[in-house]
Amino acid sequence: MTENTARPAIHRLFRFQWEPAQQAHVLLYPEGMVKLNQSAGEILKRCDGARTVPEIVADLETAFNASGLAPEVEAFLEMADAQNWITWNTD
Repeated sequence: MTENTARPAIHRLFRFQWEPAQQAHVLLYPEGMVKLNQSAGEILKRCDGARTVPEIVADLETAFNASGLAPEVEAFLEMADAQNWITWNTD
């Protein structure tokens, strides 16, 4: 679900944080840890339940002086949703 009004948030079963030992952002959960690449970390950092997907894309494009990131961000969010890493706020 990447419609314009939906706002992704980290699922409550996961904790998103920077892990110095891994030198990467990670998702911690009771059974283990998912080490994220830089792009995934930057996207999930912005999944705060307040920003819409277009707002996340715009912020990333500004932060990295890039354009055309929407397809990649949307594809990642679809994968993160399939893995239950995120939930969608629609209210």
